[in-house]
Amino acid sequence: MGKEKKKPYTTTWNNICWSIRGQLKYSRVALFMQILFIPLNVGLAWTGIYLPSLVVAEVTGGAGFSHAAYTVGIWMFAILCATLIWNVLDYYVHTLDQIYTCKVRDMLYEKAMGLFYQCYEKKKMGDLFWRAERTTLRWNGEEPVADMTWHVRKFLESVICYALFGTVVSFVSPWILLLLTLAPAVNWFCVRAYQKWEYANRGKWGELDRKLYYVQRKTEEFTSAKDIRVYGMAGWMRQMYKLLCEEHSVWDKKRLWKSYFSRIADLFVILLRDGAAYALLISMVRKGEISAEQFVLYFAAISSFATWIGNILDGWNKMRGTSLLLCDLREYLEYPDPEGAGSMDGAGKFTPFDLKGRAPDIIFDHVSFRYEGAKNDVLHDICLTLHSGEKLAIVGVNGAGKSTLVKLLCGLYEPTDGKIRIVYADGGDNRKTISVCHIPRREYYKLFSVVFQKVNQMFFSIAETVSGCGEDECDIMRAKECIKRAGLSQKLDLLPDGIHTKLDKQVNEGGIELSGGEMQKLMLARALYKDAPVLILDEPTAALDPIAESRIYEEYQNMTRGKSSLFISHRLASTRFCDRILYMEGGKIMEEGTHDSLLAAGGEYAKLYEIQSCWYQEKGEE
Repeated sequence: MGKEKKKPYTTTWNNICWSIRGQLKYSRVALFMQILFIPLNVGLAWTGIYLPSLVVAEVTGGAGFSHAAYTVGIWMFAILCATLIWNVLDYYVHTLDQIYTCKVRDMLYEKAMGLFYQCYEKKKMGDLFWRAERTTLRWNGEEPVADMTWHVRKFLESVICYALFGTVVSFVSPWILLLLTLAPAVNWFCVRAYQKWEYANRGKWGELDRKLYYVQRKTEEFTSAKDIRVYGMAGWMRQMYKLLCEEHSVWDKKRLWKSYFSRIADLFVILLRDGAAYALLISMVRKGEISAEQFVLYFAAISSFATWIGNILDGWNKMRGTSLLLCDLREYLEYPDPEGAGSMDGAGKFTPFDLKGRAPDIIFDHVSFRYEGAKNDVLHDICLTLHSGEKLAIVGVNGAGKSTLVKLLCGLYEPTDGKIRIVYADGGDNRKTISVCHIPRREYYKLFSVVFQKVNQMFFSIAETVSGCGEDECDIMRAKECIKRAGLSQKLDLLPDGIHTKLDKQVNEGGIELSGGEMQKLMLARALYKDAPVLILDEPTAALDPIAESRIYEEYQNMTRGKSSLFISHRLASTRFCDRILYMEGGKIMEEGTHDSLLAAGGEYAKLYEIQSCWYQEKGEE
């Protein structure tokens, strides 16, 4: 694992301002209620040291019982009212804070879903997201996103009480005031050193937490449950979880011990500080320099004053500690993710290209791609044009670079070298060329309907899955037609709720689980529903039976009418219906032509086809 950055993403003050701006924007009432806490808590704190001295004064001053009871009763009633108000404010602030937390969490997930895919799939971004997400969740009683304004408010309360109680303490001795002020600095430096260590090693806990969550989640999934039972993996999974827990425990012990030692010095400072202050007060009483009620007032003031100094330092450390956690959130939310400059008009706005109902030509101009940290290119010097309306097939063995090429074509990756351009007709005979890097990704994604090799079932209804939107926005008749064309209408007819049936029975009561082949058909229906100019099928029949596969091929001509299409398959017999075939090996295009011309050439494509055809023949003979 690489070294963590030592320098935080931004400053504590910057994160404080960011949190306050966010609260003002999304939960203003909660912030105003937080402000009301300040005079309320300061008043209650002052009452806490003044009331005991008042009682002593009433008792020793010779006033009658009724006068003392009345005076103390008024103060007790005021404290009761203030406490009731405090509890109401505390309840509503915690409730309203969740609005702000949910909004920040929504911003985080929006960023994750819109982040450039090439960045999103990197491990370092996954680790950063995990740490960022934790700031929006409550762990060990802390929720950093909501806690920052609480820490700021408590810090301000401590500063005000420091000034208020410090004035009282100064009447005893300015030297005591200085001693009580400087002594906690030792603890401040110790806690600061611990926070630096914790921040520098935060990735250790993040990675372990992520692995623990991954193992736990896998034991809950239906797809994993079959393997766990059939292959007897339960013991191995438990052992893996145990080892991760033990490793996590080791780091937890380190963290606890360092936190413990960081506070030991504070215990000795408190003993020295408070002992000196109390010894001075006792001496002043014995000399008759202060009265009994003054002793009680000063004693309480010194005790509270020491607390407020500690609270000031603790508040600052908490603000700084929370800020360090928010740095991960801010770094993820503000991660540079340019959408592309696009074709700009005079006002500096992107002008969408008009395809006039036709798919554009897509040109790979000496395109190479290399994954971050890899020594060699996955794709090297690819020169390729997908012509408008062409049916292109790409074949090759595993690892040839086919799926990477699809991701480049769809704009999920950016080339390491070379350019990808689109050429389209701009009315009449005029043709325009735009580099893909100059097109906002959301505009570019509109060009493609894709059925990827690996698909994940979500918990939406079938109608929502096909349309990619809520059922109130879905064209139900169109969705049913696409499902029919994809060969899934028979399954739909058997479902009690039909197209409104929910997927994923782990989430939805009455939900269903589709087989691999059914899921591929559903994804094909989704691609047909989008009806984009370019249709990409990445191993679309891998999970289908031969009959269903044959039907998909028969429907392929209708699916691709008026569109460009890219078909990726390991089964070379399925590429006959394509206009052109590319055979890839080692990240390069090795052969190109029609099915018949490639067979006649007798190259690697022909050899691979012969091997596969023999297998089909042998299987048929059996």
